[in-house]
Amino acid sequence: MKPLLPGLRRVEDDADAHRYRYLIAFTVTLASVLELVDTSIVNVAIPHMMGNLGATLDEVAWVSTGYVVANVIVLPISGWLGNWFGRRNYFALSIMLFIFASIMCGVSSSLESLVFWRIVQGLGGGGLISTAQATLYEVFPREEAGQAMAIFGLGIMVGPMLGPTLGGWLTDTLSWPWIFYINVPLGLGALLLTLMVVPDSKYGERAEQVDALGLLLLAVGIGCLQTMLERGEKLDWWASREVVAYAVTSFLALTALVWQELRHPHPVVDLRILADPQFAASVVFTFVVGSALYSVVFVFPVYAQTLLGFTAWETGLVILPGAIASGITMAVMGRTVAKTKLDLRIFVIAGVTVFGYSMWKHSLFTAQSGWDDFLLPMILRGVGLGMVFIPLNNLALGNLMPEKVANGSGLYNLTRQLGGSVGIAASATLFVQWQQANRGELIRHVTEGSAQAVERLARLKALVISHGTPEALAQAKALRILEGQVVKQASMLAFERLFLAFGVAMALALPLLLLIRRGQFARAGEVAH
Repeated sequence: MKPLLPGLRRVEDDADAHRYRYLIAFTVTLASVLELVDTSIVNVAIPHMMGNLGATLDEVAWVSTGYVVANVIVLPISGWLGNWFGRRNYFALSIMLFIFASIMCGVSSSLESLVFWRIVQGLGGGGLISTAQATLYEVFPREEAGQAMAIFGLGIMVGPMLGPTLGGWLTDTLSWPWIFYINVPLGLGALLLTLMVVPDSKYGERAEQVDALGLLLLAVGIGCLQTMLERGEKLDWWASREVVAYAVTSFLALTALVWQELRHPHPVVDLRILADPQFAASVVFTFVVGSALYSVVFVFPVYAQTLLGFTAWETGLVILPGAIASGITMAVMGRTVAKTKLDLRIFVIAGVTVFGYSMWKHSLFTAQSGWDDFLLPMILRGVGLGMVFIPLNNLALGNLMPEKVANGSGLYNLTRQLGGSVGIAASATLFVQWQQANRGELIRHVTEGSAQAVERLARLKALVISHGTPEALAQAKALRILEGQVVKQASMLAFERLFLAFGVAMALALPLLLLIRRGQFARAGEVAH
């Protein structure tokens, strides 16, 4: 076969796949990073979109919600779609759809158009992560699979962290459509490499019939669940009929989906693999990991930008050492898990311990903390998550038969994504509740009977008068400043509790490891079932 590029020919057999395995890893990870970056890149551009499109904050929020909802609908069926179209074709088509939708998002002149194309973009990007992971488990030999997961895991960790920073820089430097246009050159590079080096699955079998009812129930159930999680806190949860409607619809649809998939001979989502206790326990554990990862990524920038006044770019620089530490840790773990004879659960426990210590250090942050205070906790956070990610991936997927890995990867990644959504929704709700409770408690002590409060108010009054405020207005202005200080302190106490809660949540998941009996790495297909 004539090479497509000098020294590079299209991958058609196992020998080619092995030869280009690291290029394959780079290709599928690049595509996955693009998908993950777009889950958060729009957040910092929302004020600009509101101004240009004439939309309210609640309306423009659908730009983010629509993408994530479409994403999670496709995730669990990506294995089925890969078998139906062929893995290489499906991966390439997904990238093409992602690129085209990115262009259309950038040229959208109305909110309705932008939301529609974000949904299409989410449908294109949804299958990239699980298909990438399944590809890596197939093309890498057992002794190198950990290294493949390290490359892939770096993308999983960096993607969510990179989004707000890159989005802020592009929006400030150019304009908000460029947060979508940036996908085009990188996406085209990933597409070209995909067509050349990403192989079809040796184990994929196309279903004899389409499980149409399963597809419908999945779209309705997962779509309503994700929408509820995205909008629940804004709509005051169960006080909103809309949220209740999402919850009831999701419950009924997902219940019917389980019944449908367990009885259908060719289910669109193979739930039978959850009968493997190791896989099931790993899926629950990764739900907690996803919750902790995405929640911290969500909460820390809010803390840094609202209380400390950091820009999106400065916040990204603070987060960067943790991302680098995570990448280095995963590279080390990738080599370690394939060679060690130790029980892999030991590494998970160690990672959770380091992450928990990091969250304790996070809980000591104050409204006056600076760069030096953040460096060590961020590095420890990256190390802890890196130590958990690789062993947990191998424990979850390494025990599955080859033909089950694609479906298993879809369920595994869906669970992590839903864990992140639940974690973010819970974090936002708990922050508001804890902030209000802290404010009420602090105000109780800011009374005329408190010598400290009276002294603080007198100093503030003198300060505003010295800056030119008339004495008649000084008392009211000083009270407003004091109220702002109370709210700021109440927010800081809420952030401290949240950080500590993330570490506790991870620790509480550790008993699940008792259900994972196989503590050694097992390459898919090499385990007796």
